[in-house]
Amino acid sequence: MITVEMLAAKFGSILPQLDERQRRLLLGVEARALGHGGIRMVARAAGVREATVSLGVSDLEGEALPPGRARRPGGGRKRSADLDPGLVPALLALVEPEERGDPASPLRWTVKSTRTLAAELSAQGHKVSPGTVGDLLRGQGFSLQGNAKVIEGSSHPDRDAQFRYINGQAAVFQAAGDPVVSVDAKKKELVGEFGNAGRQWRPAGSPARVRDHDFASEGDGKAIPYGIYDLAANAGWVSVGTDHDTAAFAVETIRRWWNTRGRADYPAAGRLLITADAGGANGYRSRAWKTGLAALALETGLEITVCHFPPGTSKWNKIEHRLFSCITMNWRGRPLTSHEVVVESIAATTTRTGLTVHAELDPGSYPTGVKVSDAEMDALPLMGVSRVSPA
Repeated sequence: MITVEMLAAKFGSILPQLDERQRRLLLGVEARALGHGGIRMVARAAGVREATVSLGVSDLEGEALPPGRARRPGGGRKRSADLDPGLVPALLALVEPEERGDPASPLRWTVKSTRTLAAELSAQGHKVSPGTVGDLLRGQGFSLQGNAKVIEGSSHPDRDAQFRYINGQAAVFQAAGDPVVSVDAKKKELVGEFGNAGRQWRPAGSPARVRDHDFASEGDGKAIPYGIYDLAANAGWVSVGTDHDTAAFAVETIRRWWNTRGRADYPAAGRLLITADAGGANGYRSRAWKTGLAALALETGLEITVCHFPPGTSKWNKIEHRLFSCITMNWRGRPLTSHEVVVESIAATTTRTGLTVHAELDPGSYPTGVKVSDAEMDALPLMGVSRVSPA
């Protein structure tokens, strides 16, 4: 005599191997073989509804389905959007309030997660799950996306002329054999066992272990790379400071570069052209920057010209994409555990186009808040607004 337990054991080993239609057919065959009461017994043994077993019996007696189909056309549970025609418009009104729906959407200023959207739709009478919301959004051409930094600020009518002037000055200096350098400060880095963006090749399953929080108090200070990129030589010079990013630190880096490298590479030079962005330690408003360059001009005998890029256009400064981006790629995924690691990582940066980089630590003190009086500014040998003379 066949019992429910016997059927349950049989179904437990066979049903997981079958698709939906095959399971129905098997249950129908067993129910029909048992005769009266077979549908109820099979349903209990398989853990399914009696209607499912009855459907299996009907499938045995009906027409065969086309290959690849488990249900007749139109079978199965209806989609939420078909059952509720107002669901998709209500969803679009929440995710695009300015374009397709009510500009006073209750979710206009919230994070529109699928869970949040499902809760709001349910409150409006559209019963739907977060998973279904995700499916509906993808069906409407939505996807998870971040921001794209592509909108530029308004362009000053003289901006193009300013770029042309900078390019023209660089061409004149280089034609005369005078050095042209691009300068800027790179992002400050915490020194210690802190995470560093990017990935590097390591043995599988052994990532570099770093702290789970970037608390400066748990590190060994900070590293402040200030760089100089020589356009003609395709060479970089980086001083890694440990104190503050000030104009004095910037000028000292230029001084070190000139005394160590620039003077040797350009022995006949009488001028130096510096291109820089409009802000920071080397900004066009900085009195300390101008005072420091004037002292450097007097010390070296160079006539120093500074060309500043317009505000918001520092990415066109050559050092950004010819030196700093290469340094970032070189130390990606590597914890900067000491100032020595920072210096050596920068110095090891090369490119296929021949970039070479010199790096050294500058442990000097560069206090902030240094004031330059009007009298001191009036005494500087400035010509125009961007040139200092050794005279």
